[in-house]
Amino acid sequence: MLSDDFWRIIRIGVVGLVLAAAAAGLVFGDAWLWVAVEWSPPAYAESHMSGGFDTPTIVALLVAAPVKAALLWLIVRAPAPGPLDRRAKALRRLLYLAVADSLVLWYPIALLPDAVDSAFRLALWTAIDVLYLLVIRWRSRMLRAAAGAMFAVELAGTANVLLDELDLPELGPGGVVELGLIPAGVAATIFTVVGQRRDGRWSRGTLVAGWLSAGVYALLIPLNALFGRIPGGYLAMLVMMDAVGLVSTVWIAATARELPTQDRPADLPPARRPVIRVAVAAVTVLPIIALVHPEQHARLTYTGWSMDCYERHSFGDLKPAERDAAFLCRARSTEGGVPPMFPDSLSDQAILAYGRALCRTEGRDEQEAILTRAGSARPAWGADPWDLVYVCPQIIGTTHPELLRSTAETEAANAAYIAEKNAKCRDPWPRTKGVVQATANYFLFVDGDPGYLVHDPEDEAADKAAEQAMDRIYDDSTQIGVAGSAALIGHLGDVVDLCLTVKAFRTAPPQRTAGWYQVNEVSIVSRSGRLTVPEMGEGGEVGAGAPMPNLAIAGKGRYRLRVYMRVDDAGEEQHLVVVFPGASRKRLNLKP
Repeated sequence: MLSDDFWRIIRIGVVGLVLAAAAAGLVFGDAWLWVAVEWSPPAYAESHMSGGFDTPTIVALLVAAPVKAALLWLIVRAPAPGPLDRRAKALRRLLYLAVADSLVLWYPIALLPDAVDSAFRLALWTAIDVLYLLVIRWRSRMLRAAAGAMFAVELAGTANVLLDELDLPELGPGGVVELGLIPAGVAATIFTVVGQRRDGRWSRGTLVAGWLSAGVYALLIPLNALFGRIPGGYLAMLVMMDAVGLVSTVWIAATARELPTQDRPADLPPARRPVIRVAVAAVTVLPIIALVHPEQHARLTYTGWSMDCYERHSFGDLKPAERDAAFLCRARSTEGGVPPMFPDSLSDQAILAYGRALCRTEGRDEQEAILTRAGSARPAWGADPWDLVYVCPQIIGTTHPELLRSTAETEAANAAYIAEKNAKCRDPWPRTKGVVQATANYFLFVDGDPGYLVHDPEDEAADKAAEQAMDRIYDDSTQIGVAGSAALIGHLGDVVDLCLTVKAFRTAPPQRTAGWYQVNEVSIVSRSGRLTVPEMGEGGEVGAGAPMPNLAIAGKGRYRLRVYMRVDDAGEEQHLVVVFPGASRKRLNLKP
């Protein structure tokens, strides 16, 4: 066993390193300060670091540094000498492994898949809890049974998380199981500390650390609701809770350190046993009673700015137990500065009930009446099907089946739709091959789009040229507005898409105006050596449905742009855009 002097050197080195690193953080910046105090990469706080930490967060980090250093001083201590049986030795090793996990191992384990992390913790704490029941001298069967029950509830919660990450059937709805985890954890800690006290081998300091650990655990109940309601100061609160949370690690380390058997008191006199039974029963029952609220109680699981609400998942990507939470996020959302659908004063249960009532309405008037009754700040807006689908998919899905899709299914459906639209478009000059060419469907805005661009996207003045081209499109009847490196081409009919073919030639091709309603030729310049048509980007709704080539085949310079337009017998609009080098700046009306 290592000497006390060696352990003292380690303690001084570790604590000194933490304090020195925190001091260095004041010099080297916020990222260094975060690593020095929180012992985690800056990426864990990068969403809050734009422009640096705010004052409350910096103050919290500077306060947390000496607090964590002091708690580390209590953690890094030499194990007490003394005999240990086989079970006690195993428990000490596992407890020290839990301490190492809390301080160091959590980060490399977090780099592994989430299921590995959950499986590790389930295995570790299952073994520790079993050995707690076997090693601690409880002196009461009722106390040991109550502790075992609370251990089982905690482990069931961890198992539920593991099943969720493995996409296996869960033990119960995630929200319900998680709600019972914190009271069960508090009760399990209290039972263990009572058992340690009755055992007699643990010092008063260890018992105090245990009671403080239970208090910190209990704080998670109000703080879980409070975190989502703090627009600023969230990170500062998180830093302080992380520092105070080390009290639990102090207790675990002290429990492992003082495991050797020493003088233990005799069995408690019979007169005190009824009192202990009443206390154990109260501690067991009260957390369960605390979980039961009347239906009108405002249980606010998800507020408009909760962290879990930032990601907008598609209906098909969520498990059934997660869909109510998704609706609650949308119902309380204030994204874009708009008022929420429901006020925060309503409970989760009430909002879900109102949501299902909205699904059964037959018009906006009925929705407005329901939202008015609920106290909504925007009742006239009603509720959209893409929000209601999460609470009544069987109703919304009959009229909007596309809302039931997952993200992958939506992307596949969009790709199939674009491919189908592109397949309907044909090259109007199939025998005249350009140096480069492409044919695709061009998708316009549904609510009316002036047209599409042929432009130089790398021109420094590209945006200004596009604005000027849009201003000039209505100067005459040619449906073409030109400004430098941009040409905005309009359309003949009121359409939402058209078939577009682009071709580039080295010399002017024959005019071939027969069969076309309108043919015009203008001048355009390429300042970077590129001329192209915008493509539909990822998640976009406007642009060409296939990759468009660079039409400036001769590099930088001036080009002629000839545009053919017509509407076929089926009412489909077709455009042919021809580009070739040319110095002329004349605007030609070739047809009509």
